[in-house]
Amino acid sequence: MAITLDTTIEEVIENFEFLGDWEEKFTYLIELGKKLPALSDKDMIEQYRVQGCQASVWLRVIPKKNDIYEIYADSDAFIVKGLIVVLLLIYNYKTAKQILDTDSSKIFEQLGLDKHLSPTRRNGLHSMVSRIKALANDSITKVS
Repeated sequence: MAITLDTTIEEVIENFEFLGDWEEKFTYLIELGKKLPALSDKDMIEQYRVQGCQASVWLRVIPKKNDIYEIYADSDAFIVKGLIVVLLLIYNYKTAKQILDTDSSKIFEQLGLDKHLSPTRRNGLHSMVSRIKALANDSITKVS
């Protein structure tokens, strides 16, 4: 099942700039998270669990044709689901090299996530990025 979201990371950044306070921005993140397709029970297993997240997060990176990777993820926390959508908009349907070359911290800074997320949520977000990049790096290493 391909994940299709009806927005782009550029639109999310624009919407964040338009929204007033952080309560509105967190509400927007929750709304984004509601668009995230749920993972099946067979994917919500320890093998796909992301360590370092306060909430439960499961993440799979699946190779497709032409070295493109499809990312599937879910969480039991609404704000984290919104953060997952942001990550999907940044990394989904990219090659392993594109994933490794993308600096998501600049986007998190543009969104203000680096300053407004709690330390535990920020750590969880970085744990998800590290997991995506590690899986992409593993695939490049296997090919080499």
